[in-house]
Amino acid sequence: MKETPLIPRNGFTLVEVFIVVVILGILAATVLPQFTEAEVFAKQSALQQDLQVLRSQIELYRFQHEGRYPAHDSTDPDDFRDSMLLASQADGTTAAVGTPGYEFGPYFLGQLPPNPYTGGRGLRIVSDIDAAVPNETDQEPNGILIGWIYDPATGRIKGNNRGISMSGKPLDEF
Repeated sequence: MKETPLIPRNGFTLVEVFIVVVILGILAATVLPQFTEAEVFAKQSALQQDLQVLRSQIELYRFQHEGRYPAHDSTDPDDFRDSMLLASQADGTTAAVGTPGYEFGPYFLGQLPPNPYTGGRGLRIVSDIDAAVPNETDQEPNGILIGWIYDPATGRIKGNNRGISMSGKPLDEF
């Protein structure tokens, strides 16, 4: 009797595939939470960075404008945006960038930075920033989502977002 040659198999057994899937599942379970934590950390860092830039530009404006903060006598967010995005004189009057005699500004190019938690670029002007409660769905009358809360009397600004940072501090206290 003639023996038939063994045919080599070119695939994996079900048990081998199952072991690989289990190992990949274990790796995913240990790595994915770290990516989630990294995303939270990135948003928190971006919020801190944006607030630092906003605050420094507000202070620069005050230094160049006889001690007055942007929109110091206004409740209109457009006045704040004009102060930050246009050229100005020492008395606070604004004009298009490049206008002769308007030697200060702009303090931001194009538009204000978005709040990294909400994406809002709008502004709510308040008279007591400590009492201002964030509402992440607030919009300006023109429909712009509010990302920042600002007190023109003190120059203080904070994010219009709720939540707790990784260190346990409320995000609206940054």
